[in-house]
Amino acid sequence: MLSYLWSDKIIQYFTEKSEETRQEVINLLDRMLVSADKNRIAAILILSSAGLGVVTFLILWPQIILGLLMGSIVTILGWRIPKMFLQHLWEKRCSRVVNQMVDGLTIMANGVKAGLSITQSMERVLANMSGPFAQEINLVLNKVRLGMTIEDALIEFGERIPRPDVQMFVSTVNILKETGGNLAETFETIVSTIRERQKIEKKIEALTAQGVMQGIIITLVPFIILILFLLVDASFVTPLFTTPIGLISLALMLTMQIIGGIVMKKIVTIKV
Repeated sequence: MLSYLWSDKIIQYFTEKSEETRQEVINLLDRMLVSADKNRIAAILILSSAGLGVVTFLILWPQIILGLLMGSIVTILGWRIPKMFLQHLWEKRCSRVVNQMVDGLTIMANGVKAGLSITQSMERVLANMSGPFAQEINLVLNKVRLGMTIEDALIEFGERIPRPDVQMFVSTVNILKETGGNLAETFETIVSTIRERQKIEKKIEALTAQGVMQGIIITLVPFIILILFLLVDASFVTPLFTTPIGLISLALMLTMQIIGGIVMKKIVTIKV
């Protein structure tokens, strides 16, 4: 009765969440300059979530409760993992853009010293570099050629790559174009700032590497032990999947593992 009364709200909730996830995936692809069909993305998300969930349920068909539990988990993970994977790729791309800014801004600074304009210095970056930073600069130049101002094109660049170093570069160029100033010296200052930040980040990464590895090992140990028991003596762990107490214990274990992993992730993550 309750499920019938709340069915409309439940369906509406999942519809809104699915639409939100699809839109976030599309936005991430757009930020990475990847064009994709919205309908195709929706189909891939449905197949990777509901499709795999149904397959999992059918594989475990004699055990309905276990099949529903594992099928639901696979469905949720299948819906979330593509977004998490794209988020990881986007973060990696942003980091590569910032890392390449050291060489790119050095080239631009030398170009400005030689008497070139901002756009001409950017063209020198395209001639001497490749990678995500060159792609972003190429997009900025293409928008300028189509009639957009350099200020607006750089602001969009800052929106696609929301990193402090990129924001500093965009703000500096836009302010100095209005007020005047030594762009070459400013670019060199930004390069020096990025290099110092990278040194600190690498030092922190080295200091927290042990904590990261400990977190990974502690998180994986229960699953490795469970797999070993399944291979050696499946009857020993079968009650976990066939009895109410076992299912509750399994759900509690998964919840605590997820919470513990999140807490350890926050402990070893230090933002510079």
